[in-house]
Amino acid sequence: MNPTIARITTRGLLGRRRIWLLVPLPLILVGLALLGRAFGATPEEWGEPVIVGLGFAAVLPVIALIVGTGVVGSEIDDGTITHILAKPLPRSEILFTKLAVAVGVTAAFAGVPLFIAGVIANSLSLAFALVVGSVVGSLAYSALFVMVSVMTRRPVLLGLVYVVLWEGLLGNILSGTQKLSIQQYVLSIVDWLAPTDILHGKVSVPVSFVMAGVFTVAASAYAVQRLRTFSVAGETG
Repeated sequence: MNPTIARITTRGLLGRRRIWLLVPLPLILVGLALLGRAFGATPEEWGEPVIVGLGFAAVLPVIALIVGTGVVGSEIDDGTITHILAKPLPRSEILFTKLAVAVGVTAAFAGVPLFIAGVIANSLSLAFALVVGSVVGSLAYSALFVMVSVMTRRPVLLGLVYVVLWEGLLGNILSGTQKLSIQQYVLSIVDWLAPTDILHGKVSVPVSFVMAGVFTVAASAYAVQRLRTFSVAGETG
């Protein structure tokens, strides 16, 4: 990991207008959890729609999409990637540094509100399990979306297809698609760490850990390979 690239990437990411896109969803999640508790609803009543329906179906993947496509994709679009590629640094070091920044920012913006939701549900074990799930999801989602950002000029659109169509629509209709759903891996891991009536994993825990690792490693490796094909002009050969 290169500290200079990490600092530049973090400053560029948090300094862009897109950072304000990361704030509303976490605030809505915490607000809905507080409203559920204020109106006397049990965690089982408000937990699934807030934690699962909003937290893991929207907050985590959307934040990962915004951040993951931003750490590389925005630099490709505005041409600033050429300054980094011109430096005598391995492309793998550049990519993994940017991926680490993406994972850290995503885990912070998604994990903190989910942790708070777990505390509001009066369960510290659930709160910590949600943080673990957020980190696992941040790794897999960020690797996937960083890969997408070096594959196409429309990474956000392609990422939304995966989140909305594959995980959201097909994941609720065809059981086979759940084995290729990062959301389902996260739910299964959290349900295993802190069993409750709120979350119900549909993929086995061993498969969830293995497939989350496969997503992370395979997507990262392919992203590095794609970045190596970029010329100094920022275009693939």
